[in-house]
Amino acid sequence: MDVRLTAEQRQLREAAAELADDLGPGSVADLDDATRLARLEKAIDGTGFRTLRSDGASGVEVAIVAEEFARGLVDVPFIGPVLADDLARRIGRQPATPPEISSVDFTGSLAGVAESPAELADLSDSDAGRWHALALTATTADIVGSARGTLTLATEYAKMREQYGATIGSYQAVGHLLAESLALIVGCVSVLRHAAWAVDELPVIEAVEASRVAKIYCARSALTVCETSIQVHGGIGNTWECLAHVYLRRVLAATEAWPVRLEELTIGLS
Repeated sequence: MDVRLTAEQRQLREAAAELADDLGPGSVADLDDATRLARLEKAIDGTGFRTLRSDGASGVEVAIVAEEFARGLVDVPFIGPVLADDLARRIGRQPATPPEISSVDFTGSLAGVAESPAELADLSDSDAGRWHALALTATTADIVGSARGTLTLATEYAKMREQYGATIGSYQAVGHLLAESLALIVGCVSVLRHAAWAVDELPVIEAVEASRVAKIYCARSALTVCETSIQVHGGIGNTWECLAHVYLRRVLAATEAWPVRLEELTIGLS
């Protein structure tokens, strides 16, 4: 595989990032801003991001958008509609009723989400396996994006918060925590990129395995990054006003959607 993004994939990432930066919540209070949510919903519908698969997009491209949306805490459904779109493409028709997966929003509630919609029974084992690999990879991308977002939040805070006459980021104890988080994210991006490529390019058994490995690895790493972000924020990191806890909640929600256990892997992962 070529880990480099194509020019078109870089443009896709930039478009998703711009939308997330413009209309994603900039504070906890923004989560309840109905006007912002309506504008965000309209913008995502207008871009066609939710029909990426039926438009011929690869697993890598779905992961790119999912990652950027999570980084910007985009809080309207994306992964659910993309998976519903992929399912409809595979069965050759729109499902009789919209699958519950279309409601997936990792910043909000996961109540009622169906991880195995009835329409999967209409697919071959191969198609069902690839759909599952896409679900695992997309949620992994959400986890990685959330980790990137909370690290940026912590880094910016460390640049401006002063203690004893200096910014806290100038102290080695804080700098090392942030550097270790960045190293974890670099590893996550690598394993995620492989899993996203595998969705369409490897035999289905290997694609599912790659997505399972990526999800376990990234979920563990992202949890550490989120905890580090809260620690760097100090006391305010444990309050409702700080977005760090929203990123943590999003990582936990994405981890629990289409969960993976170590026992499901055929390779060792310590």
